[in-house]
Amino acid sequence: MGGTLECFSSFLGSDRRYKKRKQFQTVELKVRMDCEGCELKVRNALSTMRGVQSVDINRKQYKVTVTGYVEPHKVIKRVQSTGKKAELWPYVPYNLVAHPYIAPTYDKRAPPGYVRNMEVITVSSQVVRPEDQLTSLFSDDNPNACSIM
Repeated sequence: MGGTLECFSSFLGSDRRYKKRKQFQTVELKVRMDCEGCELKVRNALSTMRGVQSVDINRKQYKVTVTGYVEPHKVIKRVQSTGKKAELWPYVPYNLVAHPYIAPTYDKRAPPGYVRNMEVITVSSQVVRPEDQLTSLFSDDNPNACSIM
């Protein structure tokens, strides 16, 4: 009897479950490619994914840009299935970073005009800057603060 009721309710459409629609987004990846064969392999793997609108590859910068209704982790998995190492694009234009030439952000391998994207570390809703860490080393409240003197 229960099977009959479920069958009728599915016809009436009262128990439909909809999948959440994916957002249109752009996913930028860093993928090391040396030759046209590598580029073609990655392009074919990504262009056959469901929801992909376009695939742009800049082999000189090792940058792959995928636009469409895709999820970033699925794009990374698809590229890794070709045997290539893939990661999200770690660089941002240097004019968007407050201190582009400090040690963690400056990267010699970054393309011209880009630095590594280093987010500010937050601890319990307090922003911790590198300058604050240096000033706390020489604090009078901490007896072990200055071991140099």
